[in-house]
This record gives sequence, structure tokens and C-alpha cells, in this order.
Amino acid sequence: MSDNRTKVVLLACGSFNPITNMHLRMFEVARDHLEDTGQYMVVKGIISPVCDGYKKKGLIEACHRLEMARLATEDSGWITVDSWEGIQPEWLETAKVVRHHYEELLAMENNDDVDTVKYVKKRRIEENFEGSASHNGRDGVRLMLLCGADVLESFGIPNLWKPEDIVEIVGSHGLVCVTRSGNDPHKFIHESDVLWKYRKNIHIVHEWVTNDISATHVRRALRRCRSVRYLLPDGVVRYIKEHGLYSAESEQKNADVILAPFQRYSRASSS
Repeated sequence: MSDNRTKVVLLACGSFNPITNMHLRMFEVARDHLEDTGQYMVVKGIISPVCDGYKKKGLIEACHRLEMARLATEDSGWITVDSWEGIQPEWLETAKVVRHHYEELLAMENNDDVDTVKYVKKRRIEENFEGSASHNGRDGVRLMLLCGADVLESFGIPNLWKPEDIVEIVGSHGLVCVTRSGNDPHKFIHESDVLWKYRKNIHIVHEWVTNDISATHVRRALRRCRSVRYLLPDGVVRYIKEHGLYSAESEQKNADVILAPFQRYSRASSS
């Protein structure tokens, strides 16, 4: 029997500073949720750590974050790590990262030359930019951005996201949002005209095994020489110890630097 479910690739972008068990757990619960609908078959997960140019406070070098992510996923049969975003010399908007990975998917689907793939990708986005995400999976695999409810709510922070990027990500691709305790994504969607317009492309996933592990809490524990075992994969814990990562000094990195999106969009709005 043929399987008519839409194939989905989940893409998670972020600092992963460091990657935790909850980052990995997000992929598992998102896959369960999508496949339970009977409409989707999740075939791949991609972790894309942000580059150093993001300038977030306490952000250690991408080479370490990438290696920790690789160690965390070495036993997974479907979650991979991609270094393209992490090695960029300057910060890239998430929409551009999504476009890159969508183009990669199209290249694998079509097996055409690069120029043809770019043309097809550009045409599909232009034709469907104001519509639903149906084009993204019409001819094969669909790409969705995987995130936590905090990222969804960050769409409302001035100068952190370009409005057109939110439309492109949610309207043309789709979002899978895994809830955390204390977040109400439905309320935020209701209060945002843009998210309300594309609400059918937003999949809200409830993680009933609640756990508030965050990279911020992990870094604090590491600075205080507290155990972080069982919060992170064992290979990641060993890597952190071997390289002496996450100290009081590293937490002050970029402390006096404005976050890259705020720098870029503030300049644009004032010009």
C-alpha cells in the first residue's frame, strides 16, 4: 500500500549553548504529534546552531556548540546536526536559514542542476508567499521550523524579527511549537494578527512530561561546579569538562554587545 502522508523535515535553530536533553526531547514529541495526525511522516530532524555573530551574552564558540550537538545526536537514527549556519561569518536571519535548507531538500528531490533548483525554489516561494504552506509539501518533503513557545512569543519583541520573515516562516513553511510550563502559545497566536492569519500552519505540541531544563540553568550550575549529569547527554558532559567550558568569564562574553538582530533592525528603522 502506498503511504500518502506528507514527509516532513523538522529544523531547529538556536544557540544550543549547550544542547540539553530537552532540546532532543522536542524533536521526539514533535514527531509523535505530527504522525498522530495521520497526515505526516517525519523523516529527518536538523539541529542548526547559530553562528558566533549572533552576539548573545554567554555564547561560546560555534565550534564547541556544533561538536556538542554532534555528540548529543550520535545515537539518533534521524536527528542530525548541520554546520552551515554556525560557520557563517555574520549572523543570518532564521528565514534565510530556512530557505537554505528548503533549497537543499529541493535539490535532493529534483536531482537537477543548481540553477534549476534555485529557480524552482524561487518560483514556489513567490507563488505561494501569501498563501498557505501547502506548496512546501506539494511535490514531496515539507520543511517545518521546530521551536519552543518562548520563540513563538519572541515574534512580538520589536526589532528582533522582521515581519516579512515571520510571514515567510509561518505562512510558507509552518511552525511546530512545543509548549513549556508557564507559556500560553494559543493566547499569543490569538493576540497576533499575523500568527492568527496563518494559525493553521502552526502545530502546538503539549509536552506532558514537564521539565524546565534550560541552557541558562545548566550554565549556572556549571559555573558553580554543580553536577549537570542527566540534564545533558553524557558525551556532552564529558566534552564540557575536557574543554573547561562555561565559566564566570565565558558568561560575560558579549555582555556589552547589542544582540545582532537589534543592531541590524534598529539601524534599518532609523535610516
